[in-house]
Amino acid sequence: MTRTAALLGASLLALTAFAGAASAQTAPISVPPLEYTHRELANGLDVYAMPDPSAGTVTVTLWYDVGGKDDPQGRSGFAHLFEHILSRKTVNLPYGQISTIVENAGGTRNASTGQDFTNYYETVPPQYLETMLWTHAERMARPVVDEAVFQAERSIVKEELRQRVLAPPYGRFQRFVIGDNAFDESIYRRSVIGSIEELDSAVIEDARAFHEAYYRPATATMIVSGNFDPAQLNRWVDQYFAGIENPSRPVPVFERPVETPRTTPRSVDSYAPNVPLPAVGIIYPGVAANHPDAAALDVMQGILSRGESSRLYQALVYDTQLASNAGLGVGSNEEDGTITVTATVARGKAIADVEAALNAQLARMRDEPVTAAELAEAKTEIVAGELRQRETSSGRAFILGQAIVSENNPKAPDEHLAAVQAVTAADVQRVARAYLNDQARVSLRYQDESARPAGVPEDSWRNPAPMPTFLTVPAAVLPANELLPEGQRMAPPAPGEARAMATPRPVERRLSNGLRVIAAKSTDLPIMNAQLVIGGGAAADPDDRAGLASMTASLATQGAGGRTAPEIARTLEALGANIGGGADSDGTTLFVSAPVASAEAVGEVMADVVMKPAFAAEELERSRTQTINALTVNLRQPGPLASLVLNRLAYGGAAYGRPASGTPESLARLTREDVTAFHDAWWRPDNATLIVTGGMEPEAAFAFAEKTFGGWRAPSGAVPAVTARAGGEMLAPRVVVVDLPGAGQAAVAAAVRGPRRSDDAWYPLAVANSVIGGGQNGHLFQEIRAKRGLSYGANSSLGARVDGGLLTAATQTKNESAAEVVGLVLAEFDRLRTEAVEPQIVTDRETYLTGGFSRNIETTGGLGGFIADAVTYGLPLSEIEAYPTKINATTPESLMAAAQAVSSEQAYVVVVGQASMFIDALRAQHPDVVVIPAAELDLNSAGLGLQGPVSSPRIAWGGGPRSGGGAG
Repeated sequence: MTRTAALLGASLLALTAFAGAASAQTAPISVPPLEYTHRELANGLDVYAMPDPSAGTVTVTLWYDVGGKDDPQGRSGFAHLFEHILSRKTVNLPYGQISTIVENAGGTRNASTGQDFTNYYETVPPQYLETMLWTHAERMARPVVDEAVFQAERSIVKEELRQRVLAPPYGRFQRFVIGDNAFDESIYRRSVIGSIEELDSAVIEDARAFHEAYYRPATATMIVSGNFDPAQLNRWVDQYFAGIENPSRPVPVFERPVETPRTTPRSVDSYAPNVPLPAVGIIYPGVAANHPDAAALDVMQGILSRGESSRLYQALVYDTQLASNAGLGVGSNEEDGTITVTATVARGKAIADVEAALNAQLARMRDEPVTAAELAEAKTEIVAGELRQRETSSGRAFILGQAIVSENNPKAPDEHLAAVQAVTAADVQRVARAYLNDQARVSLRYQDESARPAGVPEDSWRNPAPMPTFLTVPAAVLPANELLPEGQRMAPPAPGEARAMATPRPVERRLSNGLRVIAAKSTDLPIMNAQLVIGGGAAADPDDRAGLASMTASLATQGAGGRTAPEIARTLEALGANIGGGADSDGTTLFVSAPVASAEAVGEVMADVVMKPAFAAEELERSRTQTINALTVNLRQPGPLASLVLNRLAYGGAAYGRPASGTPESLARLTREDVTAFHDAWWRPDNATLIVTGGMEPEAAFAFAEKTFGGWRAPSGAVPAVTARAGGEMLAPRVVVVDLPGAGQAAVAAAVRGPRRSDDAWYPLAVANSVIGGGQNGHLFQEIRAKRGLSYGANSSLGARVDGGLLTAATQTKNESAAEVVGLVLAEFDRLRTEAVEPQIVTDRETYLTGGFSRNIETTGGLGGFIADAVTYGLPLSEIEAYPTKINATTPESLMAAAQAVSSEQAYVVVVGQASMFIDALRAQHPDVVVIPAAELDLNSAGLGLQGPVSSPRIAWGGGPRSGGGAG
């Protein structure tokens, strides 16, 4: 018997948690092992079945042994491009029909590409399992790769690259600078997402050759997880897949270039537009996913980088405030890996000081043994994190799939947890010395374009080692498939008999101190989630103190009950627990997630955080600095900035118009007295609700509540009144451009005011919103992405607020097409006012919404969040059963009536991007457009820094002012 096997047999997935430095033992944290069966068809298709009769869904995933490392010569990003192509069209399925089938079933689907794999997956109600299997067989055996699909998907992938790489301030750093310098000769050197130049050079023949070379039963692994009959699954798999033959030609074999061990360190200086704070990085060679040192490296990563008690956070972010963030990541692929250390330099700090601090922590890890407490805490965090990932059947399917493609071993996840438990302090020091080798490191600096010295080229970041030569895929020889005429197509299998799904039933009690307690068991796993919802959120902030509610929530965890912030972090992380808090417009939430075995000890800390926060002056300064650093970055990202500006346009000077996170200016004004007064006024048991979900039985949850908060006493006096008419009067529409020089893409956002969440009008408008921009079948996605390839995604959402949220459409596109996209968005705002929606489409959109709801409440956090929203918006607990009924009551007539509120004439429109590239076209459509340079934008002002008011009052949705208690 191997050492790993012995460990698995003796103590499969249990770990004793240690509470802080005192190492007070609690009950073991147990992680149930992955359970599956496996068979291989004669054609080589591997099939794994993971039945779970308690699940309300079934997930089908198909993993192909092809990824970025297989991109042909001169075609980086091609595996990812082909992932898009294969999702679209087959001999029997017109373009986009797969997404239509899935969403109309109330399911969700997507696909992803890594260096080692490409996967395609759906999660649907169980009665649609056969349908999903059929669609996968269609894509494997009968895809249509024609010019229309190829051109559309290439345009979309280029927009995805702009959105994920060129638009975010650190996108180039992560994808290009680090990616190109992580390896020299390795097949992993190129970015999975590729480059626009090489995507443009591809032709349709490349796509057909790629499919013929790599996509076949022998390179595929299917995993089905959830509520299904295994015997029936076997019959369907045989029916749809057993007859698919592998192409006669073998899969291309690429003679891997050998990565020469690096023996001399290298430094790289890089520059890019729109970088608000410098960043630094270090790259070391790592290991493959199945390497014997992987477990020890995982523990080392936890000690250095996991949570607020980690060494890098404490040394660089908390103690010295040199960096706004700092972390170490261990990246392992099937054949190789890297270790990457990064930090973003805080405002006013020096790059050299951040580098020196990183170097000191890495040297400490090499030179000194880690402590027993650090070792135990890292192990517990790893085990608790794995427990959370295994909560749903879909989560377990992805864990299994990743192990198969990365390690060729379905037992690897369980074996890895056992190996983690066996890691010693000596093991951690050994791998630190072996892999944090400064003779093999690459040191990186990343700064704004303005810091580039004269004469330094734009591509100064490129690896000086020659790019290896990759395989050229042989040309396709099989005839191209074509979509059959409509009358000749095979219809998808009809859904089977629905399987019952039990809706969790929340129950409630009220403690003697007035605290409302709601319990709902949602899983048999030993995990729990507790959310304390407090009435009074950002809408209760004073006009010149935006961000006060949010700061109070985050600061409460930074010292309480005699524990310092580091002590709280160490105690909770050693118990496998997470804690966090924040404020939205209408409420404040504090949450903990923990293994059930740690609940009592976690509750003690949570009670102190709520009832005895220190609000130390030095912690306020530290939190203020960290928040301003984060805002500095966020205000240079087109999407988030557009959202903030749009909120101000819609609500102006009303309470909802203030940024919930605050602004650098408003945060600078906050005092300890402000925070203490806000806490004392709003944080009280008769203004709060505790929600406990997860693996606890209700009686245990009520006992937890009593033990944790039974001693919480309300102050004298009444609960403060909630701000009346937090949304204010409806304001006149405006079109505003924020000119953000160097923005790699333009963000387009438009919104109209909506009803209160508690109004009956909210439900038909939710269905109307799903027609406008819900998922891949929404009009926005179809018009902007599918038909024109102008964006990676375009969607809309209906916000929920006590005094009325926004129906918001949002997308990002290349700067040159921003004006066109604005026109397309506004056209969709008007479309449903006059265009009747067919009854079947209404039904399909209802199913889409209720399916998403069902998947959401399957998870511990999702169920808790839904109940928390019901509490915040004044809805009864019966909303968990009433929501699907109210959504399904929508008719074409009620949908059209609701859509009358969605009009381009009442829309607020914001575009954030490089204005010079689109302003003339936009001004031709909207002569009254206002342009605000990003440097002059003032989010503290209802007028955004413009002279005079941004808007004038308009008619608001009905309903009078509100007042009185909050979440209680």
